Amino acid sequence: MKKIINYSALIILLFTASCTNSQNFKSVEVSEFKSTLEKNSDAQLLDVRTPGEYASGYINNAQNIDWNGSDFDTQVAALDKSKPVLVYCLAGGRSKKAASHLSALGFKTVMELDGGYLAWSKAHPEANATWKGMTKEAYAKLLTTDKVVVIDFYAEWCAPCKKMAPYLEKMNAELTNKVIIHRIDADKNKSLFNALGYEGLPVVLVYKNGKETFKKNEFVSEEELRKEL
Repeated sequence: MKKIINYSALIILLFTASCTNSQNFKSVEVSEFKSTLEKNSDAQLLDVRTPGEYASGYINNAQNIDWNGSDFDTQVAALDKSKPVLVYCLAGGRSKKAASHLSALGFKTVMELDGGYLAWSKAHPEANATWKGMTKEAYAKLLTTDKVVVIDFYAEWCAPCKKMAPYLEKMNAELTNKVIIHRIDADKNKSLFNALGYEGLPVVLVYKNGKETFKKNEFVSEEELRKEL
């Protein structure tokens, strides 16, 4: 009986430890992220997007270290592990992975921006006063047609977007007389993407006679999309 009790205690202990260590960093919304930056003059702010994304706009004083770059560990080795490190990407996917990795490397305080730069830009529109990319008027013209319109907001770094690309190109060629598929790079048209209120990628929309009939903010299979058309 005593052995059974001991085994049970061990299982509970392991389960508790597993739950406790499931996330070794803090993920916060824009307001807390900004407040932490303002209160900690020694905070190290990392933008873990690609150099191209960084060049299109970033949070002031952010250092660009590409999470998918080959020298990520080499670059972060130059940072001070005793000081807070705050991390963000475009929508939150890469920054969560980077934050977890930084914690594993021994950084004491790691905070990640939930929703990424998209959420930051939405909360601080003044930071994007200069409109970049496709205008709202040009976007509206894409929907002015008697054909069914499919809009696919994507990014080069987005894994689900890459998975969808081949079948979207195939469908565009097959259904050219009835359907128009527009793939819009969210990074190159960030102002439009933010103005439409979208967060995260991919975003797939279907319009019929100018009216939205389908919207999904995640991976969409070819079978599902064909049903909507």
